[in-house]
Amino acid sequence: MHFGVFTVGDVTPDPTTGRTPTEGERIAAMVAIAKKAEEVGLDVFATGEHHNPPFVPSSPTTMLGYVAAQTERLLLSTAVTLITTNDPVKIAEDYAMLQHLAGGRVDLTMGRGNTGPVYPWFGKDIRDGIPLAVESYALLRRLWTEDVVDWEGRFRTPLQSFTSTPRPLDGVPPFVWHGSIRSPEIAEQAAYYGDGFFANHIFWPKEHFIRLVDFYRRRFEHYGHGSADQAVVGLGGQVFLHKSSQEAVRRFRPYFDNAPVYGHGPSLEEFTEHTPLTVGSPQEVIDKTLTFREHFGDYQRQLFLVDHAGLPLDVVLEQMEILGSEVVPVLRREMDALRPAHVPDAPTHAALVARRDAALAAGTDRSGATREPAAEKVA
Repeated sequence: MHFGVFTVGDVTPDPTTGRTPTEGERIAAMVAIAKKAEEVGLDVFATGEHHNPPFVPSSPTTMLGYVAAQTERLLLSTAVTLITTNDPVKIAEDYAMLQHLAGGRVDLTMGRGNTGPVYPWFGKDIRDGIPLAVESYALLRRLWTEDVVDWEGRFRTPLQSFTSTPRPLDGVPPFVWHGSIRSPEIAEQAAYYGDGFFANHIFWPKEHFIRLVDFYRRRFEHYGHGSADQAVVGLGGQVFLHKSSQEAVRRFRPYFDNAPVYGHGPSLEEFTEHTPLTVGSPQEVIDKTLTFREHFGDYQRQLFLVDHAGLPLDVVLEQMEILGSEVVPVLRREMDALRPAHVPDAPTHAALVARRDAALAAGTDRSGATREPAAEKVA
């Protein structure tokens, strides 16, 4: 199982000092967080993609390429890559290039985003969000798995004898997660292709996400990719840690109360009761995170949000020290001990290459499949 952190890259005033970091300071902080993730033994660093203030990560591949050059083991990912407003040709080329630069330490999470105005900025209509996600991803898969593509669709100009360059590393594209907080159509898309499904269940009660993940698992099995419990699931989480629970609450409360997303809404106590947010001791974080397996079954990726709402960098790095030394080792040991042998490990490039080679040897390779889901299957 893989554990890591993700950032949305918000530039938010520190409510305890009133100071707002510059964009440059926030970008540098994101790089420091990524390097710290590797230093403390985490597996994954993921960055969001946003094109509006107060967020800075408009170019995930630029950020991740820079981080790749300064790390050796860390898996680099996104949270999310906007499949609706990015050109799938550019996604294919950018992430294949990143794959080569990072030696395969790359995967990505596709998503539609949660900022409506982004669509017209890139010449799209938000009412086409689901059809855009379906068509663009179907083309992206072909660009990665076929050397020469002829294609015509609804939302971009046709392609004639087009080859995306560079080709994916070792002929194997990056692993794809499909991220969603509300859309069963996206869970269906992930299941159809046998891809991973990432449920960033940090804002809503678990019951909603249990239904969404269960739907994905059943459809994964329906499409013949394996049993429902072999479907590849990732989950979001959110923590603030201190050796003293009372001190954790005291320190985090002003940041929670003024956070751009949920500030001035439900109380910290209400939010921690109804969502995965855990503010407390390492043991409390361990205990609550272990309940995720009870709710969602065995899963492959757990990412924590640790750096939002104006938290200063030194506090974030302190959080990551505790995660890496006191929390994740216990979670990793417990999760691995509970996972049945037939449930797959977290996907890596090496594992995907080995699976491709085994399928080729057995004559059952499906990596070049170009089928597109029928509209009724994802609507």
